[in-house]
Amino acid sequence: MANHRADRMSEDIQRELSAIIREMKDPRVHDGILSIVRCDMAHDLSFCRVYISSMNGLDTAKKAAAALKNAQGFIRRELGTRLKLRYAPVLAFEATDSIEYSANISRILMDIDLPEEDSTDSSL
Repeated sequence: MANHRADRMSEDIQRELSAIIREMKDPRVHDGILSIVRCDMAHDLSFCRVYISSMNGLDTAKKAAAALKNAQGFIRRELGTRLKLRYAPVLAFEATDSIEYSANISRILMDIDLPEEDSTDSSL
């Protein structure tokens, strides 16, 4: 059975985390374009795994994940006040390379040369 409350909370946390990250002053977080790819929330709302990615690659995302882990107390407090939660979930930040991967796929698709079809119909 799907837990709709956890899904809604996951979306809210993802939205608020992106706003909190924009307001942070740590240069490791602002090193490149940082994106929150996905938030996986536990069913009891006590734990949230946050997947982040960077356009500059996996190394930059790992540095940003380490910076966010160091600022976890600040982030949890901000989440609790912004979302009006009694207990803010414990956050675990993990770096992924999904933005870089999708940019590579897009680059490959753009490089494919497709033959052009004639716009005139010769059968008429």
